[in-house]
Amino acid sequence: MRFDILTIFPDFFSSPLAEGMIRRAVQDGLVLIQTHNIRDYATDKHAMTDDRPFGGGEGMVMKPEPLAAAVEQARGSGVDARVVLLTPQGRTLDQQLAEELAGEEQLILVCGRYEGVDERFRAAYVDLEVSIGDYILTGGEPAALVLLDSVIRLLPGVLGCGDSAENDTFSRGSRGGLKYPQYTRPRIFAGREVPEVLLSGDHAAIERWRFLAAVRRTISRRPELVAAMEFTPAERKLLRENDISLPPAGNGGE
Repeated sequence: MRFDILTIFPDFFSSPLAEGMIRRAVQDGLVLIQTHNIRDYATDKHAMTDDRPFGGGEGMVMKPEPLAAAVEQARGSGVDARVVLLTPQGRTLDQQLAEELAGEEQLILVCGRYEGVDERFRAAYVDLEVSIGDYILTGGEPAALVLLDSVIRLLPGVLGCGDSAENDTFSRGSRGGLKYPQYTRPRIFAGREVPEVLLSGDHAAIERWRFLAAVRRTISRRPELVAAMEFTPAERKLLRENDISLPPAGNGGE
């Protein structure tokens, strides 16, 4: 999969792209990531990528011409690329969207700045607007890194364990809820012991414990997620037997 990042601060990505999972994915040839300095596509002698807004007002607006030229250059591979603008006005990034984007051949990530981008560029070139949350950043660069990480880890061969992404919090394996608590050595830490069932070797009992613990944690921490989770009749019976009450709607999956 190919990623092209359009930014006025390409050095922002130097260290993150050279570390951990992303570095390994690049080295293994699973992804190709290129950064493009939007200033290189400006046409004036000062390499301006922003200007004052028509109609007045605070701040600056990113000019359409350099952005458009950078997108056209990034599309040079001939692949049907999807242009994504990182903006607080976009669709909120969640696991479903990450999975959707992981199916693309090429993503062109446009890092917005200042008061945003010229609306004409958005209308003519942008296929999808994405936000990573209801808060404001100084630019789209941190959001682009979050999107990169969330998508790349879903690509085949990137993670060491193929089931890791499938069973993560918010993933299909967790029914869109939170994952169960995790424990490792030592058996006792700060006076707290690992649940005995996890040491029993009884895999069926362990799976039941993890299922119940995950549902309890989701109800406690993110109750709004529970209504969309689906359970089999046997699972609903197990929940009732353990005095776990579910919201009335959205639990009818057979």
